[in-house]
Amino acid sequence: MRLFPAIDLQDGQVVRLTQGDFSRLKVYGHSPASMARRFREQGAEHLHVVDLDGAKDGKMVNVSAIRGILEVEGLFVQLGGGIRDRAAIDAYLNLGVHRVILGTVAAEDFSFLEECLALYQDKIAVAVDVRQGRVAVRGWQQDSGLKALDFCKRLEQAGVSTIIYTDISRDGLLQGIDREGYRKLDAQIGCDIIASGGVSSKEDVQALAQMNLYGAIVGKALYEGTLDLKELLSLC
Repeated sequence: MRLFPAIDLQDGQVVRLTQGDFSRLKVYGHSPASMARRFREQGAEHLHVVDLDGAKDGKMVNVSAIRGILEVEGLFVQLGGGIRDRAAIDAYLNLGVHRVILGTVAAEDFSFLEECLALYQDKIAVAVDVRQGRVAVRGWQQDSGLKALDFCKRLEQAGVSTIIYTDISRDGLLQGIDREGYRKLDAQIGCDIIASGGVSSKEDVQALAQMNLYGAIVGKALYEGTLDLKELLSLC
């Protein structure tokens, strides 16, 4: 299983939200590139980056910070947040992003997603951000009306290779993951699944690894010092 330390960006800074709430934001650093370098020095080979400003506004915002992150060698970087047209996809891939994550646009314009899959194939992943079993969009601020499991099945049928599945209710609370929920998801969906939201203990990481999930994202627990990245990587 691949471990993805998370870097969330707002106004060029490294931040974390709690349950996707922009009013519950904490700043953890002023240099995203330095944070990425620190994760790499601790052994990380993968990185999950989200442009929170972009997710909310639907456009490329923190490009300078993202460029700095990409200058850190040896990291596979996947990026999401406000990527809703081919111009943004092309721009980020040309910068050196390895995989682009579509969220809102995948839920709201499925034909566009299918077009992107035909053009970019496995360089496209889809974020399925879930609150009470339904897909949230536009920076987690709106309910799409889509049932999460049904949407995941449709993504698989369309040829999506990677799904980043986030349990919003657990994100940033350091209270653990919904292990049974991920078991059920993995049993029904054949895509590579990256678990996100609430990963806060060695036991969480071990449980996900034992399910043979493709990956897991760890955020706040690293920033708060409750988990050690080197130790987690050894478990994977």
